[in-house]
Amino acid sequence: MFEIRVICDPDDTDQVTAALGGTSTTGAVRQYATRDGKRERLYLTADLRAERWPTPEEAYALAPSIISEVGWTVGTAADKPFGKGLSREFWLRKAALLDRIALGDESERVRSDAAELATAAARRLMDTDDTAVICDPRAYVRQQYERWLTRR
Repeated sequence: MFEIRVICDPDDTDQVTAALGGTSTTGAVRQYATRDGKRERLYLTADLRAERWPTPEEAYALAPSIISEVGWTVGTAADKPFGKGLSREFWLRKAALLDRIALGDESERVRSDAAELATAAARRLMDTDDTAVICDPRAYVRQQYERWLTRR
């Protein structure tokens, strides 16, 4: 394990964190302003242990059709009892569904919008799992979805 310090523009912190998470297993990011207040200092621990991140083809090989998953997601959300939260399975399947839609879109504008929605849903899953952002959120969804499918 080792410590990493990065100084970057505030607008780049998410990209830097995601890039580091894609190459190493990283811990929580500690973020502080530089003395001049113009940039951010990021501190995080990292470990070179390689985590298995399946490709989309591997993760979704056994997945039900997108139409089926849309039906399940809508039905589950609609049938949720008032005042009750949605399960981890719901957030996982919704994030995987949005990831699959984003991967399949043809036009650049639609792909961008779908990718943003997929990333937001992936972050929601990571919040549900109370996991540190140590990787690309969509890669995390693929990993968790593949594990969930094989355990069912």
